[in-house]
Amino acid sequence: MTSPSSRHCTVELQALPARITQVRRIVSAQLRYWHQDPLIDPVALGVTELLTNVHRHAQRDKRCTVEIELLLDRLTVAVHDHDPRLPELREAGTFETCGRGLALIAAMCESWGARARGDAGKVVWFTLGVTGAGRLTARASAQGALAEVVA
Repeated sequence: MTSPSSRHCTVELQALPARITQVRRIVSAQLRYWHQDPLIDPVALGVTELLTNVHRHAQRDKRCTVEIELLLDRLTVAVHDHDPRLPELREAGTFETCGRGLALIAAMCESWGARARGDAGKVVWFTLGVTGAGRLTARASAQGALAEVVA
């Protein structure tokens, strides 16, 4: 569902690998429609990381909602799921192949967080700043953030 006046888009899904790819495409298309092309890569990466966490860790079910909202100079991306356990930012070891998702999000965005929603589960979100015609103002691009987390 999209609301052009408020620049708000919501996608409900079951966080399975094939659906995650589809949601990346939907979010990318929505950002193009809003003329926010510079945000496509970092948002697609962040959405992938958050949905992968739902797929891997959500215990009750894999149903979730992705919300993106553009207000003035700030884009907020939120993933709501039904598992009440909050994620933890951790430092992955050099040779670990998992565990860097939240660190990557933290490195590329202006802010991020998670909050419980009682019996309804939780929401994990991140924000990116935009100016003018969508110029990215976050602390690092997706590529720079990846290099920073892996280094």
